[in-house]
Amino acid sequence: MMARCPGTTRDGMRCTAIVKPPQTYCYQHDPARSEERRRNASRAARSKPSREISGLKAQLVNLTKDVLAGDLETGRAAVANQLINTRLRAIEVERKNREAEELEERLEALERVLKGRPKAL
Repeated sequence: MMARCPGTTRDGMRCTAIVKPPQTYCYQHDPARSEERRRNASRAARSKPSREISGLKAQLVNLTKDVLAGDLETGRAAVANQLINTRLRAIEVERKNREAEELEERLEALERVLKGRPKAL
């Protein structure tokens, strides 16, 4: 008989995932995999701006088409382009901030490990 994961879901219900021996927990609730889940969530968060960038690129394509077809005056198109560029800069600043925060976390973790080690002679 297959065992169910003893973990609890966010809504307080018991997890319904079936686990095969020798596993006790499913991937989402396994304490030994918490660091792996955190890294995967971090990667997923980093991929979000790429979706936003794809949307901005599509807007630029449409903007270009409209200008070249004569459906949009160049003054309005120039303002729209400036706004898109501003959004792109904001995305880049967010990415750099996240990257710096992740590096800071990693450095702090390394420092904690090093503090626990005996000093070399």
